[in-house]
Amino acid sequence: MDMNQYLDVFIDESKEHLQTCNEKLLLLEKDPTDLQLVHDIFRAAHTLKGMSATMGYTDLAHLTHLLENVLDAFRNGDMAVTSDWMDILFEALDHLEAMVQSIIDGGDGKRDISEVSAKLDVNGAHAETAASAEPAEAKGSASDWGYDEFERTVIEEAEEQGFKRYEITISLKEDCMLKAVRVYMVFEKLNEIGEVAKTIPSAEVLETEDFGTDFQVCFLTNQTAEDVEQIINGVSEVEHVEIIQGSPLQPAEKPEEPQADTPAAAQAPVKQDKQKQPAKNDEQSKHTGGSKTIRVNIDRLDSLMNLFEELVIDRGRLEQIAKELEHNELTETVERMTRISGDLQSIILNMRMVPVETVFNRFPRMIRQLQKELNKKIELSIIGAETELDRTVIDEIGDPLVHLIRNSIDHGIESPETRLQKGKPESGKVVLKAYHSGNHVFIEVEDDGAGLNRKKILEKALERGVITEREAETLEDNEIYELIFAPGFSTADQISDISGRGVGLDVVKNKLESLGGSVSVRSAEGQGSLFSIQLPLTLSIISVLLIKLEEETFAIPISSIIETAVIDRKDILQTHDREVIDFRGHIVPVVYLKEEFKIEDTRQDAEQLHIIVVKKGDKPTAFVVDSFIGQQEVVLKSLGDYLTNVFAISGATILGDGEVALIIDCNALII
Repeated sequence: MDMNQYLDVFIDESKEHLQTCNEKLLLLEKDPTDLQLVHDIFRAAHTLKGMSATMGYTDLAHLTHLLENVLDAFRNGDMAVTSDWMDILFEALDHLEAMVQSIIDGGDGKRDISEVSAKLDVNGAHAETAASAEPAEAKGSASDWGYDEFERTVIEEAEEQGFKRYEITISLKEDCMLKAVRVYMVFEKLNEIGEVAKTIPSAEVLETEDFGTDFQVCFLTNQTAEDVEQIINGVSEVEHVEIIQGSPLQPAEKPEEPQADTPAAAQAPVKQDKQKQPAKNDEQSKHTGGSKTIRVNIDRLDSLMNLFEELVIDRGRLEQIAKELEHNELTETVERMTRISGDLQSIILNMRMVPVETVFNRFPRMIRQLQKELNKKIELSIIGAETELDRTVIDEIGDPLVHLIRNSIDHGIESPETRLQKGKPESGKVVLKAYHSGNHVFIEVEDDGAGLNRKKILEKALERGVITEREAETLEDNEIYELIFAPGFSTADQISDISGRGVGLDVVKNKLESLGGSVSVRSAEGQGSLFSIQLPLTLSIISVLLIKLEEETFAIPISSIIETAVIDRKDILQTHDREVIDFRGHIVPVVYLKEEFKIEDTRQDAEQLHIIVVKKGDKPTAFVVDSFIGQQEVVLKSLGDYLTNVFAISGATILGDGEVALIIDCNALII
């Protein structure tokens, strides 16, 4: 069987399981007695191990197996969760992530894991012995299953909440190939509607295919036996399924009291949250509610968007034909088509939307590492992680956010000793917040650190020639703070690896502006700083103002426009080497778009001029155009591989009449 057909699914699910491990380990570090967290991490690692073994990635499977052994020792009370163990587990996750990235890049996922394996392999021999001791073809009543204390706890809690326990015997066909794959497929189906609490033989034996044709599963669910049987029978190569509903468990014999010489850590009580259902309960609620999901490649959504664009063009032509013919039935049909295509546009856009949570999830782990490197205490709060952005934007904002957060922790948050001297709490606070406003999404990074030092920024700006002495005298506080986004600007006394090696924040600003967004900063010295990022909801469909330059049609994004107006030519003033206008009390420079795009001007004698006042951050500029056509939503398309880096043009769109309009990049024309 060609396993490459499953590669995309393997990569997506591996990333999800690793993210789950990261998130739960961070929570476990805060509450080392929470057994449910250990179980959640174990389940994610176990699933990843099975997938890796099935796909043939032996290093990945081996390291996850060692990770499982440590987690198993935690949940059985053989070892305590300590800070040293957490460091080792996070180190192992780093290796796992590197191996998955190798597979994504087309590699074989192999890596030297000998060092971390040695740290993890504390009870490997015991685990193997226990696994091999389990019967390969065990069948029998509930008493034969030999549930351990952890399994009993999970089962009892599930039964308290109304879940049924089924003891299922599954027989594969005698000539079944790749038995481990069939077992994995059965587990995948079952995990959609419940939780596998135990298997006979053990998972390790099932993965190595060291069993006959039968295996048994203890399964917890709120579904009927008939539904469970139907789901299992849906897996190919399954010949027979026998399901017995388990009777209530008998109370376990009371374990002996710990001896006096038992380590205190091993006796630590384990916290079990009674409110928590067995693993996958959130998934169960979704599935029982009838909601279903499917993975769709982003390229297919792009193709769908292209087809929709063609539909919009044909719709425009039909509207024109219906108007010319004055045919009532045709006009009504076109109007209905317009409504339906509008709904279709909304559906396509929603399909492309992804919660910013996918980006935010990486930061708790990053902050844990930075705390250790900088010897600082940081509390991270995440607000609005469910806020959605277009996938194309999501893919690009990760690095700018990493830079801003590192900058806040490195330059903003003071050391615990300094904070205490200033009367602040020992732990610094970083707030990561996302929210919708109009057709934009705002992402804010706020800290309660030292804030920006106005005097120091001015000194550095003058030293590096970013501004002149004369300009420095007239700048207001917010304008001074914006100087930190100047190329190469940095107030760091020492270059560090934490916040960019003195590169400054110009990289962040350029990246966000290339996405049609912007970044600004507010700060109060001694109290903290707030970086605010503004991003368009989507890069695929944007609202534009269509304008004319001679016979050519151009589009300017509405998000960049402050106002449109008609002015007299005599209102344009000359200052230094450029023309400006007095716009609502502000001096605004004038840019003639025909000059910028080298279009011959046949209207030089016109007494009145159409202007569009646009902005880049806080900088306004007035564009002079021939006329306004009107506002329209258009599909933004790139100019292709042969027309890269075209000055002041960010893309193109096809209008309803089939005409191509170039979309102007306002940021490139604003100095």
